[in-house]
Amino acid sequence: MTMQKSLGALRPLSGFGLLMLLALSAMPAPSHAQSADQVLCDRIAADPADPDKPADVKGVTTVAPSDVPIALKYCKAAASKSRRAVYQLGRAYAANRQMAEAIKLYRQAIAKGSTGAMVELGVLLGTGTGVAKNPDEARQLFERAAKAGNARGATNLAALQGGAAAANPAEARALYARAADGNSAEAQYQLGLLDAQGIGGAKDDAAARSLFEKAAAQGHADANMWAGAF
Repeated sequence: MTMQKSLGALRPLSGFGLLMLLALSAMPAPSHAQSADQVLCDRIAADPADPDKPADVKGVTTVAPSDVPIALKYCKAAASKSRRAVYQLGRAYAANRQMAEAIKLYRQAIAKGSTGAMVELGVLLGTGTGVAKNPDEARQLFERAAKAGNARGATNLAALQGGAAAANPAEARALYARAADGNSAEAQYQLGLLDAQGIGGAKDDAAARSLFEKAAAQGHADANMWAGAF
């Protein structure tokens, strides 16, 4: 009798209740949030120009000396699951003047596809900082990064080719244009100079002014000066 009463109490779901149940079952499972280690690593060691960086992370030009111990701790903890953390761990070592360790980590991040690490190592190789100078390898790294859409890679490749004084200024212009589209302030400034002087293409003061203003809005001091000249 008790069982019959219990069964009788199980009423069919109403139309609204059934719709709610179906809607809940159709909802995607929540994605896994980033680890706390990765979040802290990003906060104090992310490269502002790294395409791997989350959009809501501002990044830092260099890891502050006071933040190095924290960056080493949390980026190490996150590195096993994130190429971004490997690269950022390298940045922390570089800030601590441990260049051999930094370069080793940059190469590890590059092997995982980090274009930010490609550019950073390219800069070291191009300038001979902490490693033997190797402009050929630097160029190869910048080319790989630029081809993958890294704006800083394109900017550095154009600069390595001579910028406005390049043997092929039209090619330099194309590289700067690609990087400027990626919102690189330096590329916007350099492309503005080419437009203002008619190098590698037609002289275009209006385009130059627009580029200088965009770069100046990002804090580029030289672009701000040129913007005021138009």
